Amino acid sequence: AVVSTQSTGGLRGDGIVVLGVEKRSVPKLQDERTVRKIHKLDDHVCMAFAGLTADARILVNMARVECQSYRLTMEDPVSMAYIARHIASVKQHFTQRPGLRPFGLSALIVGFDYDGSAHLYQTDPSGTFHEWKANAIGRNGKTVREFLEKHYTDEIAASDEACIKLTVRALLEVVQSGGKNIELAVMRRGKALEILDTKTVEKLVEETEAERDAEAEAKKKAAGKS
Repeated sequence: AVVSTQSTGGLRGDGIVVLGVEKRSVPKLQDERTVRKIHKLDDHVCMAFAGLTADARILVNMARVECQSYRLTMEDPVSMAYIARHIASVKQHFTQRPGLRPFGLSALIVGFDYDGSAHLYQTDPSGTFHEWKANAIGRNGKTVREFLEKHYTDEIAASDEACIKLTVRALLEVVQSGGKNIELAVMRRGKALEILDTKTVEKLVEETEAERDAEAEAKKKAAGKS
């Protein structure tokens, strides 16, 4: 289920976390606002997934309840490590109980801890979880991940704009229709989750493609001189 769905990528910077999702085309008469792959779990935590939407809805609701339960009990917002471990534990629980099937999705969980540090976690259907600087899941997740591995640097992590553009550029490796088929969510330190509108995404795509073309042209000229 995970490898047959649209690609999802995530990246953490010094003061920002970014989630990018390859949107599938929806029927003309369907309200696309009801098709969401990025979900807010708490004021400082959000999640994107690749896999079965119905399973994700149940898991998101369980995670939201756990976030609020933790806040009521501890009088502090949930830590990123705690909620990632909780989601992974729920998934693992469903792999060993008779009469239940595993959750058919992988998830990228991003957000900030109370000390302001940014985090990105990935959980698998088996119940494992790991922290990453940048990662991708879904049908073309390997292609997106290899691009992120090649281009992610500490200099990019230090710039909010560079982090957003790198996420867009990584998704453009597998998305053919540009900004119309990309959904972006951005969370900055101390600020609420922001889902970028289509016009903003399309503008970012145009800028990213222009920079990519300029780099390719510069490489051609350098190769010709040598």
